[in-house]
Amino acid sequence: MRIREARDDDWPLIFPFFTTIVAEGHTYAYPENLDADAAREMWMERPPGRTVVALDGDTVLGSAKMGPNRPGRGAHVATASFMVDATSRGRGVGRALGEHVVAWAGEAGYRGIQFNAVVETNTAAVALWHALGFVTVGTVPGAFDHPEHGYVGLHVMYRALEARPGSHPPEKARSSPGRERRLA
Repeated sequence: MRIREARDDDWPLIFPFFTTIVAEGHTYAYPENLDADAAREMWMERPPGRTVVALDGDTVLGSAKMGPNRPGRGAHVATASFMVDATSRGRGVGRALGEHVVAWAGEAGYRGIQFNAVVETNTAAVALWHALGFVTVGTVPGAFDHPEHGYVGLHVMYRALEARPGSHPPEKARSSPGRERRLA
């Protein structure tokens, strides 16, 4: 398996599992029945964010999108979202994508990664994020309308990253033109 930056020609390979995952209603609060263009706009990040694909040969197994969690004063913390095609689950694709995001965020100078909405009934994802060093900061009760379990909580999860002297997250570095930055 290899992970690389997503290209325009990957979208027709991502969109089918994006649509299936959203329609299942177990993990994402995206609107259902998005057309390909609207879904692409939600998934394919623009700089300073990025979208990647996990591949086995030419087969797209899954995808992740990542970037600053918030603009401006929140841009030093990254966020990410992940989707793995159902036919590729249980093969370590989610873990590989998660490890890739953690490494990317550290190299890009982010001080941490925050996941804003991990559905509490998505026990495989919760266990994976804990295994990768994330902690559950809190849970918003009943914030997700699950098709089988009703209203369930959304976890906010966080992992601190080591600050690297001289590195700045892309958005933060660009959001302060003309201001001197002091490093502690």
